[in-house]
Amino acid sequence: MTQDTHRLGGNPGAPGGGPAPAERPAAPHNRRLKKKKKKSRRGLLATSLVLVSALGLGLVGVGLAKPSLVSDLFAAPGWQSPSPTAPAEPAPAAVLAAAAADAPMPTAAGLTTVLGPLVTGTALGSHVSVSVVDLHTGQVLYELDPTEMITPASNTKLVTAASVLATRGPTYRITTRVVAGPNPGEVVLIGAGDATLGVNSKKFYEGAAQLDTLAAQVKKAMGTTPITKVITDGSLFPGSETGPGWSSDAPQEGNVSKITALMINGARTDIKDREMPFVRHTNPERAAGEAFAKLLGLPASAVAKGVAPPAPATDPAAQPSAAASAAPVAIVPGAQLGAVQSAPLLRQIEQMLTESDNTLAEMLAHQVALAKGKPGSFVGASAAIEEVVTELGLDPAQIDLSDGSGMSGRNKISPKQLTALLVKAAGGDHAQLADFFNGLPVAGWSGTMLPRFAKVKTAYGLVRAKSGTLDGVNSLSGVLQTADGRMLAFAILADNVPGGRYPAQDALDKIAAALAACGCR
Repeated sequence: MTQDTHRLGGNPGAPGGGPAPAERPAAPHNRRLKKKKKKSRRGLLATSLVLVSALGLGLVGVGLAKPSLVSDLFAAPGWQSPSPTAPAEPAPAAVLAAAAADAPMPTAAGLTTVLGPLVTGTALGSHVSVSVVDLHTGQVLYELDPTEMITPASNTKLVTAASVLATRGPTYRITTRVVAGPNPGEVVLIGAGDATLGVNSKKFYEGAAQLDTLAAQVKKAMGTTPITKVITDGSLFPGSETGPGWSSDAPQEGNVSKITALMINGARTDIKDREMPFVRHTNPERAAGEAFAKLLGLPASAVAKGVAPPAPATDPAAQPSAAASAAPVAIVPGAQLGAVQSAPLLRQIEQMLTESDNTLAEMLAHQVALAKGKPGSFVGASAAIEEVVTELGLDPAQIDLSDGSGMSGRNKISPKQLTALLVKAAGGDHAQLADFFNGLPVAGWSGTMLPRFAKVKTAYGLVRAKSGTLDGVNSLSGVLQTADGRMLAFAILADNVPGGRYPAQDALDKIAAALAACGCR
């Protein structure tokens, strides 16, 4: 369920665009858009650079809390930046006035005149809810049934991202450990909920921890004691491996994997494949265990599922070094043999939002549950996120979640709460949310927004947003800059879409583009 055209299937040329089968991508369409990606980024750089400069004066409240946030607002995440060896772009012209907190604000009447015909009686269908507010003040500028509870699809990830930042924080790293097993020669690989864990330097996620590093540590710690067995411990995530409301074959469709505390490369079987849908391991924990066993020189048959022994009462670091002894040294069960850390969660959040990574979203949602002292399960994650929503001052009655990615059709959110969340993130009062906008892709430039707005290219570089798509559901929420330099937050949710994904996406793009192009005073 990366709900964005270059990651999704269907035939955009077919009448009505075709239905969205739980956001299932099709390879031929992806290949065509992959070529488009190479053509699109060049020529957009100048526009984006101008906007970065202009926006640097726009979010004054945020700038005071974290000056670098504003300058980064419409830039691609660091891991997705254009190559420094790319041909130099011409110097951008000063096409925008500097955005500022006192830039003219659109009027409600002006926005109603412009947006009304684009919202009602369109491909979005009969159940559309909209909220448009000023990002600086939160003042309502346009709304249509703003408190209506709508299925948000991947707009759910906005709430998940904010909850992770508010609990774990942007610099938190997930630690994957190996400890000594209950019997001599046994080692236990303990899952800590890191979806990005790779096997070696050839991995799917940039900056991810690697099993080969962990294996080297374990070999050194074991010294001359032969390693005979790998036990995998995924007990950190109890309960169902699939979310409430998911289709029974969701992991097989490839848009999301089974959610287990231990996995490698987001449970992908082929990390060279970079386009949705992905082929996923049917048993992610087992696959990780077998990969680790191979690094230790063991066959797959040496892998078993179990639970790690409790940590020894004494400090494992005080044990004599096995490597310093010529004879095997008894290693206390539960003693740590090695540990590797993930990239900071801010990096994972950026990757999750930019590419709408469902597996990563669910793993991060489970981290919120752990941070709030709840079980690392779908139930625990949903309860924890709703608890964080309350702590942030949002209305929990208008956010009802069953998962953290938006794969579930049971999720319900009002657009008013999404724009309220965006205003909170930009306000500077919640320091942990200062980097919230980093992962939101830019129209025509990055991630899942790269292929969007093709019919309204004037919005390129002006809109930074998260899209969402399920069967009969289309959504778009984010921030943008108006023609007068005012920053707005918007959320548009529709869950009775009659005509297929692509007409609805075009309708959403037109609304956002009209907001960006409009002075509306």
